[in-house]
Amino acid sequence: MYLRKSKPKPTGTDLAAQTAQQFVNVQDIRGNFLYTQDGWLLCYLRIFPISLDLLSPSEKRLLINKLTAELSSIRFPFKFLAVSRPIDISPLISELGALLPAADPKQKELLRQEMLEMNTFALSGEVVERQFYLMLWQRQEAGGERDLLEKAKRLVHHFEDGQVQAQVLKQQDIVQLCNLVNNPAYTHLEATEPEATMPFLTLREV
Repeated sequence: MYLRKSKPKPTGTDLAAQTAQQFVNVQDIRGNFLYTQDGWLLCYLRIFPISLDLLSPSEKRLLINKLTAELSSIRFPFKFLAVSRPIDISPLISELGALLPAADPKQKELLRQEMLEMNTFALSGEVVERQFYLMLWQRQEAGGERDLLEKAKRLVHHFEDGQVQAQVLKQQDIVQLCNLVNNPAYTHLEATEPEATMPFLTLREV
C-alpha cells in the first residue's frame, strides 16, 4: 500500500499504544478516500478480471488495442496492486456433506473424495482469489477530493469502454483492501461496520 512513513523505530511502550492505523500511516478512511497522516489523499479502483482463455487470438488483439487506445489519454500517475484474498470454502464442504444421505453408493464415494480434496485445499491455505486494484493519489488540499474522484471516474469510464469492468472503492471496500495488504491473517469478512475488521497492535511480555 506504500503507506508507511520513515520514522524512528518506536519503543515497546510506544508500540503498545499504537493503533494499526498509525502504524500504516492512515489518518482516516471516509467515503471514497483514504487520508494519510503525511498529507496525501488516496483513492482506489477495483479492476475485475476477465478470462483471456475464453477469447480467440483475434479477440485478444482487439481487446489489447481497445484498452491501449482508451488508456493512452490518461496523463496522471497510478499504481497497480495485485493481492490474494483467502476464500472460505466451508459452505461448499457443508453443501457437499448435505448431499451424502440422498446419494447412491457411487455418488457417496465421489462426494467423499471431493470433500477430502476440498479439506486438503482449506488446510493448505492455497484457496485464494486474486484481486486487482489501481491506486490514485494527490496532496490533501482544497477541492482535492473532487479532483481525485473525477480522475477515478474517468479511469473507470475508460476501462469500461475497453470492455473491462471497474469500480471506485467505497469506505468498507478500502478497509478490506487495507486488511488484505497489511494483515496476513485476515480473511474476508462481510461486515457492515468497518471497525469490525480493523486490527490493533498489542504488546505482549516475553
